[in-house]
Amino acid sequence: MNSTAGKYIMLIGAALVLIGLIVYFFSDKLSWLGRLPGDIRIEGKDGGGFYFPIVTCIVVSILLNLIIVLIRRFFGS
Repeated sequence: MNSTAGKYIMLIGAALVLIGLIVYFFSDKLSWLGRLPGDIRIEGKDGGGFYFPIVTCIVVSILLNLIIVLIRRFFGS
């Protein structure tokens, strides 16, 4: 491995720690996440069910894509 790969690994680790801290301290304010209109929820009569947060996945994907584009634009790559 070269030093560039090490820098990327440290950046990803720092981002995960930051995301973890945000979720830990602001979990009560993030309760809407996963319950957006368009998320598929099917509940069975016996208590089972199926849940697929399609809109939440799209929103998170767009946000991550914007963050990556901004990082690449400002830090050059």
